[in-house]
Amino acid sequence: MATAKRLDGIGEYYFSTKLREIDELNKQGKSIINLGIGSPDLPPHPDVIKVLQEEAAKPGVHGYQNYKGSPILRKAFADWYQQWYGVALNADTEVLPLIGSKEGIMHICMTYFEEGVAVLVPNPGYPTYSSAVKLSGATPVYYNLEGENNWMPDFDKLDELVAQYAQAPFKGVRGLFVNYPHMPTGQLATPELWQQLVAFAEKHDILIIHDNPYSFILNDKPASMLSVEGAKNRVIELNSLSKSHNMAGWRLGVLCSAKERIEEVLRFKTNMDSGMFLPMQLAAAKALTLGADWYNEVNKVYRARREKVYEMLDVLQCTYSKDQVGLFIWAAIPAGEKDGYAVSDKVLYNNNVFITPGGIFGSNGDKYIRISLCGSIERFEEAIKRIKQ
Repeated sequence: MATAKRLDGIGEYYFSTKLREIDELNKQGKSIINLGIGSPDLPPHPDVIKVLQEEAAKPGVHGYQNYKGSPILRKAFADWYQQWYGVALNADTEVLPLIGSKEGIMHICMTYFEEGVAVLVPNPGYPTYSSAVKLSGATPVYYNLEGENNWMPDFDKLDELVAQYAQAPFKGVRGLFVNYPHMPTGQLATPELWQQLVAFAEKHDILIIHDNPYSFILNDKPASMLSVEGAKNRVIELNSLSKSHNMAGWRLGVLCSAKERIEEVLRFKTNMDSGMFLPMQLAAAKALTLGADWYNEVNKVYRARREKVYEMLDVLQCTYSKDQVGLFIWAAIPAGEKDGYAVSDKVLYNNNVFITPGGIFGSNGDKYIRISLCGSIERFEEAIKRIKQ
């Protein structure tokens, strides 16, 4: 059976195929230590699980839910944004809960992009940005992020790309994906960068999609691009409980923007999915009320793990910055190595440890690898031992 044209040039997600390979190696008795994927291995707060259990036991909670999400969850997200980011949101009109922020990327692309439209996508960056753009029929146009510029965009070159794609056969640049704290490099944004991005969007009449799931991990000052004056009219910000609250498998995210953007995305979203299970929404609302002690305890664990990752990278003779934040460590491979894929395969096949090649995030990641902090101290120590051997 022939597949739809929209799938041309879109392969299966890298981690999907790699996990199958790792499963096969494990069946051969290899016992692979997987340090590639950012899926938190720590549990949510016990009170969050308790709310889910108690609410799920009630008889009247199992039907379809509001497409816009429970008012309780929307208010919890609005309060969370006010408390931690200093951003005021109207819970009724500027907050849209999502069944995971990855799904939100697709909703946005299908709402705003189409054939002939160009969308600026970071290189390196999350691969789903470009695949979602392609599925919408639009064209991803990659803009470079480089270590020499602290993994931040060059606005002169962005202006050039906008001018280039304003000409036929294109209809112009309609959107720009951005993600800080940046994945995979761990780079933090500056207030000046936020302001430059919003000004750039105003100048060129484009939409900025800011993906913000890592702001609480090993970061003392969580920030939102919506804190910039006037940003709501130009910026859609995605956020998630996956990393900040150890709830990746729960699929709980949020989209925040101006009332008009929420209504526009809802036109697509309501035709794609329904409201999520109410007990999960109420448990998520509980998670959003957790105080600084929660984030401090989570980061205490990640901080200890990060030291082990530094030790592993030293064994691999990689170079890296200790100023990174987020759930991963990004490191440059030794000069004598071909690329990150070669280093990843060598460590996988020789040492039974999987680390992510930076090239899956774009060509500017070819000379890098990425290691996830989602593993126990014991797992990291065993990985170090294997690599040393």
